[in-house]
Amino acid sequence: MDIGEILRKLLGESGYALIFQNNGWQNLVMIILSCVLLFLGIKKKFEPLLLVGIAFGCLLVNISYFMGGPTEDALYHPDLWTKFLGDDPEFHHNYGMILKEGGFLDILYIGVKTGLYPSLIFMGVGAMTDFGPLIARPSSLILGAAAQFGVFFAFFGANFLGFTGAEAASIGIIGGADGPTAIFLTTKLAPQLLGAIAVAAYSYMALIPMIQPPIMKLMTSKKEREVVMTQARPVSKTEKIIFPIVVTIFCVLLLPSTAPLIGCLMLGNLWRECGVTERLSDTVQNALMNIVTVFLGISVGATMAADQFLNLQTIYIVVLGLIAFCFSTVGGLTVGKIMYKVTGGKINPLIGSAGVSAVPMAARVSQLEGQKANPKNFLLMHAMGPNVAGVIGSAIAAGFLLSVFGG
Repeated sequence: MDIGEILRKLLGESGYALIFQNNGWQNLVMIILSCVLLFLGIKKKFEPLLLVGIAFGCLLVNISYFMGGPTEDALYHPDLWTKFLGDDPEFHHNYGMILKEGGFLDILYIGVKTGLYPSLIFMGVGAMTDFGPLIARPSSLILGAAAQFGVFFAFFGANFLGFTGAEAASIGIIGGADGPTAIFLTTKLAPQLLGAIAVAAYSYMALIPMIQPPIMKLMTSKKEREVVMTQARPVSKTEKIIFPIVVTIFCVLLLPSTAPLIGCLMLGNLWRECGVTERLSDTVQNALMNIVTVFLGISVGATMAADQFLNLQTIYIVVLGLIAFCFSTVGGLTVGKIMYKVTGGKINPLIGSAGVSAVPMAARVSQLEGQKANPKNFLLMHAMGPNVAGVIGSAIAAGFLLSVFGG
């Protein structure tokens, strides 16, 4: 065999030969999209901790198509998960089969499918979050609940567009502005939509400083935005310890399906506040969060295969996700304006927009808009109350939707 034949054989067996064969262009489009997402994550800093991993997972799974499709050596095998989701008892709930026949990304995806990664992320969020502002002003819970309006608005919109109830619920939860919750619910109800929903959720979370301010200015007057709120009462250590225990008991008894998210969120916060588990709190906030973020991003990106992502449904999801974010902001601001009236102008309605659960970004946006109206305004800690309430609210909304559509 001469050098020419060797080169022709090498080129014929390489992935480059498949680019324009058997719809290989679709995977090429996804590879380009993954590079765009990498640019947004690295250069524009759009939720980089997760978006970079998601983008690279997307890159890997679509490159594997040019390795000859889902062969034994492929990183991800969608056909295995299709069998897993089917009615065949030979495959249903058979993680052993995934471990035996799956690739690297299949094994990582088990943590997404079981809800392990989102729950551990919630544990880290709980350990990093001070619930003091929420405890000091319990009325923040109302704002957090109001900011879930976009979830149900998008849910009905998705139903109108022909999505099933389970799919519509998964799309609607994007409006909660909580990536782990969106991933948790979608893997339970509509795993085929996971890639599109995860990318939409995290992209819009990164765009909150662009999405929310125009709505905030449209819905509030300058006089309302100028309101300087009084300092909240001090919160005792005992209150901070009791709070996660009480919330866990109340929420899990009310909606048992919230146990993984609420339980991990409150356990992480209890480690933070109890004063005797500093090492555990530090580990959960840093090492564990970083490890889980690595696995979560790559494995979610693996679901973005061309045949599942490049369709009209993805466009619907992106549009509905934006609508959900906007209407969640509207819901929080509307109740914020009501509280402004009821309290005689003591509540700045801008903190209502922080009821979406993007912690602490939404609270920072409230702070920035408040200072633009009045340089003496310091709304950050006041906005953290609704912001934390939004985390709890989105988990409860997800638990409600899971209890309705998960059977």
